[in-house]
Amino acid sequence: MYLFIAVMFAAYPALRPYSDEVGTPGAQAFASSQWVLAHTFAMLGFIALGLAVLYTGRRSDLAVVTTWVGVGLVLTYYGAETFALHALGVEAVANSNPALIELADPIRYSLVQSVMFGLGLVLIAVGLVAFALRNRYAMVLAAGFVLFLPQFYTPPAVRIAHGVLIAVGAIIAARAVAKRSAETVGRSAESAQPISTITGA
Repeated sequence: MYLFIAVMFAAYPALRPYSDEVGTPGAQAFASSQWVLAHTFAMLGFIALGLAVLYTGRRSDLAVVTTWVGVGLVLTYYGAETFALHALGVEAVANSNPALIELADPIRYSLVQSVMFGLGLVLIAVGLVAFALRNRYAMVLAAGFVLFLPQFYTPPAVRIAHGVLIAVGAIIAARAVAKRSAETVGRSAESAQPISTITGA
């Protein structure tokens, strides 16, 4: 689960095409198959994150509820970001009409979707912090999601580095969960060993 999260969130900013998102360069970026692929990776990563909070570590109701509400709000935005802007870009490129890209801002930045997206990311951050307080191995991962909203206002190199931060946090969590599972299996195996009625061994 955590390794999947690592791959998805590292790949998302690394594969995403960057441009000033206006005119022909913006249309080409939106029309790119990498645009859809990268944002789909992000959506899959958010779903996996919610599942990790639900099914791994010491459970926190606050973490589960806030993370999943946040994921629901964010996925709504990402759906439009991924598919609507891609369709817009394809149409703009096919008809040599880059002015169509001006419609991207109303799709992205109108009040309702902006509030949903921002609130969703804040709730995910709260959920991950709550989860990390009960599962200390998730501290770096939680830090990555606390920084998720601010990183949108940084250059591509910083965004890619942020994806690496989340990946590192997820790998740390994966190792901790695997170690804990191995210890649990070991204790179960020891307790299941038969005891001799003669020697007590």
